[in-house]
Amino acid sequence: MPVSKGWLKCRVGGFSLEADWHIEEGEVLVLFGPSGAGKTTTLRAIAGLVRPEEGRVELGGRVVYDSTVHISVPVHRRQVGYLTQQYHLFPHLNVAGNIAYGLPDRRQPDARGKVERLAKMLRLEGLEDRYTWQLSGGQQQRVALARTLAPRPGTVLLDEPFSNLDPHLRWQLRSEVKDILRSNGVSAIYVTHDQEEALFLGDKVAVMDAGKVEQVSVPEEIFH
Repeated sequence: MPVSKGWLKCRVGGFSLEADWHIEEGEVLVLFGPSGAGKTTTLRAIAGLVRPEEGRVELGGRVVYDSTVHISVPVHRRQVGYLTQQYHLFPHLNVAGNIAYGLPDRRQPDARGKVERLAKMLRLEGLEDRYTWQLSGGQQQRVALARTLAPRPGTVLLDEPFSNLDPHLRWQLRSEVKDILRSNGVSAIYVTHDQEEALFLGDKVAVMDAGKVEQVSVPEEIFH
C-alpha cells in the first residue's frame, strides 16, 4: 500500500525544525501542539513551499524531495492537496469553477462529472453557479475542500481548516471530512491545537513542541 513518510530539518529565520512522519494509505496523522511548535512549517515543507536543509519526503510511495540525491519536485507536481485556514478561494470564479480549478482537463465533460460528484458529496448541489462571496463560511470551507480533493491527491495537508468556524459547524464539518477522507482512501496530515479535534480525527497523533516531534502514538495513549 502507498505510504507517505519522511523526515526533514529546516530553518525559517531563527526557528529550527526537525520532524518525521509515517502514514499508511487512508490514515489521518494529526500534528498537535501549541502555536509556534512548527506544525504549519512542517506542512509547508512537505508541500514544497519551504525548502528543507536536509531530508527526504515520500508522498504516496513517490519521492518528491531527497537532499542526498538532489531531488526536489516542484510544488505543482507533488500531487498533494493543501487546505489552509484562509481557503484562498478565487472570487472571480463561481463554485464550479473553483472546484475544477486544479483539474488539467477542467473544460472537458469528464471534469464536469467530477465537479458534480464532489458537489453532491459535500452538499453543494444547487450552488455551482454562485460566487464564493455569496456563500456562508461553512459552504466556503466545503468548496475549498472539494477543490483540494478534485485532482485526487494521494496525500492531503489540512492546516486548521475549521478554526474560523463556530463550534457547531466545526463539529459537523470535521465529522464529514473524516468520512470523506476514509471513503476515498486519502491519507492526510492534519494540524490542530484543539485536543478534542485531535482525539476525534487522528488515527495517530504526533505531539510537537519547539520545532520537534516529542511523541507519536494513537490518540487514546497520547491523551492518557
